[in-house]
Amino acid sequence: MAINYGGTVKRQLVLFFLVDTSGSMYGEKIGAVNTACREALMDDEFKSAGGSDADIVVAVLEFSNGCRWQTPVPVPVDSIQWKELDADGGTDLGEACKELSKKLDRSAFLNAPGGSAAPVILLLSDGCPTDDFEAGLKVLKQNKYYKQCIRLACAIGDDADFDALADFTNGRESVLKVHTPEALKKWIRIVSLTASKVGSKSQPAQNGEIQSAQDAAVSAVSNVIGSDSTFIEDSTADDDWN
Repeated sequence: MAINYGGTVKRQLVLFFLVDTSGSMYGEKIGAVNTACREALMDDEFKSAGGSDADIVVAVLEFSNGCRWQTPVPVPVDSIQWKELDADGGTDLGEACKELSKKLDRSAFLNAPGGSAAPVILLLSDGCPTDDFEAGLKVLKQNKYYKQCIRLACAIGDDADFDALADFTNGRESVLKVHTPEALKKWIRIVSLTASKVGSKSQPAQNGEIQSAQDAAVSAVSNVIGSDSTFIEDSTADDDWN
């Protein structure tokens, strides 16, 4: 819910986590996702990332055989409790795209009284879509609010479909491949925090048009990751998952 300070209603930034919970994520991968998301969302720096510009709320969509919202409505970051995700089944990313499109709407998750800052979508996956991904993505790309979102993806391991993730974010520079749990956990923390700060400072959406925050977010994330030894070492590492 937006907060009123002396008559001024803050905008709301929805941070979407789209998490692959297919069978190939079982074990260390889904464990790293759970740990990183829980710790990131509990961090005081993250809770204040919106500053005086926006209130951050979190929405979590998992996809395997079909997709399911872990948050029927977005939850304020200062009160969310991360629900542990399990891994089993296929990789229905196309269904996740269609479900996400339903919520990217003024009548759904973008209905804050003070308006919406650029939503942030973080997609994490380690495999290839097992449903009609192209059809689902086509629906999502027809959504006018998708175009104003900050879209970033993490390709978990060498088996991840990098091209599909790049299609989702609409740019290969928006996707990073990681090979170790350490890099995965650090990516979640850095990207969720950095992208939320950038998105919070974007202009309110009007008729689906907004000054692009995507380039600013990609640049900010790249600046942090590019100088971090964890990612420098990970870029040449072999997959290391149990």
